[in-house]
Amino acid sequence: MLDIHRSDLVAGVAGSGAMGRGIAQVLAQCGVRTLLFDSKPGAAQAAKDAIGKTLAGLVQKGRVSQAEAEQTLARLEIVDSLAALKPCHVVVEAIVELLAPKQELFKALEAVVSENCILASNTSSLSVTAMASACARPGRVAGYHFFNPVPVMKIVEVVDGELTESWVGDALIALARRYGHKPVRCKDTPGFIVNHAGRGYVPESLRVLQEGVADFATIDRVLVDAAGFRLGPFALLDLVGLDIAHGVMKSMHQQYYGEPKYQPSFLSDPRVAAGLLGRKTGRGWYKYGKDGVAEKISEKEIPGKKSLPVWCVPELKDFLSKFTKIEAKPTPDTICIVAPLGHDATTTALQLKLDPERTVAVDPLFGFSKRRTLMTTPVTLPEVRDAAHALLASDGVPVSVIRDSAGFVAQRVVAHIVNVGCDIVQQRIASPVDLDSAVVLGLGYPHGPLAMGDAIGAPKIFAILEAMHSFYGEPRYRPSPWLKRRARLGVSLLTKES
Repeated sequence: MLDIHRSDLVAGVAGSGAMGRGIAQVLAQCGVRTLLFDSKPGAAQAAKDAIGKTLAGLVQKGRVSQAEAEQTLARLEIVDSLAALKPCHVVVEAIVELLAPKQELFKALEAVVSENCILASNTSSLSVTAMASACARPGRVAGYHFFNPVPVMKIVEVVDGELTESWVGDALIALARRYGHKPVRCKDTPGFIVNHAGRGYVPESLRVLQEGVADFATIDRVLVDAAGFRLGPFALLDLVGLDIAHGVMKSMHQQYYGEPKYQPSFLSDPRVAAGLLGRKTGRGWYKYGKDGVAEKISEKEIPGKKSLPVWCVPELKDFLSKFTKIEAKPTPDTICIVAPLGHDATTTALQLKLDPERTVAVDPLFGFSKRRTLMTTPVTLPEVRDAAHALLASDGVPVSVIRDSAGFVAQRVVAHIVNVGCDIVQQRIASPVDLDSAVVLGLGYPHGPLAMGDAIGAPKIFAILEAMHSFYGEPRYRPSPWLKRRARLGVSLLTKES
């Protein structure tokens, strides 16, 4: 195995764009002699100059010393040919995201570097195994997927191709730890870990919008305020760019041969065609000013308070009794408030033999302290809806009103995230711990999918998915075997099998 901690370690970086520049910086900063090559004349030197400016900024902020910045730049050497990468113990490619050029580069490198030099690809979407197939020694080829900006995003996916030798991944993990990143290891599958796990949040939110359950701004508010995400799914699409995000969704769906869990939304194609791509075009789901700040979309005004008798299911009694007297039985004049898990308001009203015209539902999953979601049946009377809205908002906590949906908004999106995560570990693509670490660091979720499921309770997530699966009759919502077994056993979703 390569000794990553040797003092004379030499690394090469092929490609000096944003990713290559960032990779070269972290390697040089951790004490590694780093050779930077780019086939475009002057590109590598421009990248080194940019790194110098970045380091100068870090010096000004007191994050590195002037001596450390100078030593880092001294370790970063510009080379003008692939042949100059001969002394490298590891070479990371960060060139154009196309298979053929990457294969050609690795073939050319094999003629230059030693037999024990690791060839690593920063690919985010291509098969590492396909890349390695062009090499005489495919066992030394692995994926090494960083996230942009590399010095800030402290995570790297170490991807084992079908023929990658175990020592190669071990060495790349040790190297990542040397420059202070969190390495997560996975199999060579579409999307690796982070892009795969991301198939829960945005696609299901688009599905909610597609069904007309709520507008995009309401969905964003619910998932940020109630579920605790830093950025709503539609604000995230605007940040990434709808053209890029939709392309990834279509590619993942295709690569998994039409897996229903990853189905994209038909809402995206016309918006891409119209140029509604997000921040970079000034308009996506939101409009953006010259300062790049999104327009503020006002919430629906709170209706005037109207006193109507209230009946609720037992699990809401303590909460609602703070606002009003709770009737012992539903009557023809009461507002009936229910709290389903996975079911819609209509199904719940009929199951409890309540009048659907006087029934509304409140999402109990994330509590009621930051935002409350109020859901109506298709026939809920406007005066009942408005009276319930005014009641729930009477202490100043915002209320989002949505149309009938199995699983509200937060329940179905979070359950989908957990379910996709469970499939990833069920398929042994990554370990439970690596999955959750990758998602928190790579996607910025408040918790990893499995920890998220454990916080809510695997039995609750399972119940939500079972109810949605029953309602829609679609395999999109079928519970993962990993989730089903652990929910039944009453053990953590992070429980790894021996």
